[in-house]
Amino acid sequence: MTSVRDVSHPLIQNHLIRLGDVTTGRAEFPLLTQRLAVLLTYEVTKDLLVEPIEVQTPPTTAQGHRLKQRVGLVPILRAGLSMVDPALHLFPSAEV
Repeated sequence: MTSVRDVSHPLIQNHLIRLGDVTTGRAEFPLLTQRLAVLLTYEVTKDLLVEPIEVQTPPTTAQGHRLKQRVGLVPILRAGLSMVDPALHLFPSAEV
């Protein structure tokens, strides 16, 4: 896993520029931050290791994968704190 990523996804670029725009209102800022948190979490977790798992479904068993690594979230104050909850929706067992 690399420590720096160039994230060039159009949705991320769009949300970043809207966050910095002086015309972005106070009510829109937290919504943009939450959306950006989900998009960034998706992008930076592409390399997480997974392991095979078999689960019992109502009709039969199914093969799949689950995360092999523990996930920790380290928010940097202000905007980072508002990004924790959206990330926790994706990783409910993550440590903060």
